[in-house]
Amino acid sequence: MAARDFDLVLWGATGFTGRLVAEHLAAHYGHGGRLRWALGGRNRDKLEALAAELADDSGTPALLTGDSDDDASMASLAGRTKVVCSTVGPYARHGTPLVAACADAGTHYCDLTGEVPWVAMTIARFGERAAGTGARIVHSCGFDSIPSDLGTWFVQREMLTRHGVAGGRVRGRVGRSRGGASGGTVASLLGVMEEAGRDRSVRKLLADPYSLNPPGAPRGPDRNDSLRPLYDPVFEQWTGPFVMAAINTRVVRRSNALLDFPWGEDFAYDERQLCRSRAQATLLAGALGGGMAAMALSPTRRLAAHFLPSPGEGPDADERENGFFELFLHAEHPAERGLDLRARVSGDRDPGYGATSRMLGEAAACLALDDLPVGGGIWTPAAALGDALLTRLRDRAGLRFDLV
Repeated sequence: MAARDFDLVLWGATGFTGRLVAEHLAAHYGHGGRLRWALGGRNRDKLEALAAELADDSGTPALLTGDSDDDASMASLAGRTKVVCSTVGPYARHGTPLVAACADAGTHYCDLTGEVPWVAMTIARFGERAAGTGARIVHSCGFDSIPSDLGTWFVQREMLTRHGVAGGRVRGRVGRSRGGASGGTVASLLGVMEEAGRDRSVRKLLADPYSLNPPGAPRGPDRNDSLRPLYDPVFEQWTGPFVMAAINTRVVRRSNALLDFPWGEDFAYDERQLCRSRAQATLLAGALGGGMAAMALSPTRRLAAHFLPSPGEGPDADERENGFFELFLHAEHPAERGLDLRARVSGDRDPGYGATSRMLGEAAACLALDDLPVGGGIWTPAAALGDALLTRLRDRAGLRFDLV
């Protein structure tokens, strides 16, 4: 590792999210300082233009070109850096050669994927290889799933510190938010639905709430999150389904398993959207349920793709800077409800781009610079990065983790 040319390569740097990550790295780490980082992508002209925009008194980032679909190109990239931070999705279409190369080279890796079937595939194919070479592979380092995963880790740590026992159940409840739709997330969702439509094993995996847990690990009481409107007596509000729950809940459950079940083998986690009224919850449930049903059919999926944001499209600077989000994590004491704790994770940028780009950049810096407690393998953000990432997000990414 010490002999490698770079600490970090940002792969897909000229894409919409990649540019935002590059701006964050340039603003907080400069060029040629403690973090030796480079811009990577397919088109050198675009990379040179971005590097010129990021130039400062210390210079410009180095540039690397390659092809995401070429195994040799990705092997060359992985061999030159300690960490690869990838924004090139959909990952099931473009990400596998890079993960394979990082696992082979012992190179750490992080990304933004919310594609459950692809994550499950990388665990099965590359988990043991990464463990052997020391490569830390950390998926889902954006809005899906850092607030849910690290927020649960945070509130459970407080439960254990204050009461000596973990919460038997954590309720994730998404509160107020403002932000534009993510074209990359839409493309990933369409890709997952297309894959599920033609492959029964993918449908079975998506129906399994513990599909990302290690093979043979104990299974808790959770079932798939309900798509119906439900009243939550703890929050005293109506709730509807949350579109990212399908990935976030599985990541949180995998964290519990990878950490050797500090929250108990019967730990339960669910995630829903808080609503102002039953009518709003019903409308949300109908819209999401209808949308998922439509996306399951090829003709309507192709039609919808013409009207939804495309990869590389996103909100402008004003929308990103005026965006925000909040997520509540309510940990239930197993014996005394008066000892429950509630945490709030909040961000001061729109969740899909402004906050996500900061989270991913700091996850990559964490892998490159921090002394972490785990070796190689395919990890979750909380299990691999924990307190080191929490500190970075508070200091540099505009995120807050508070008890409320």
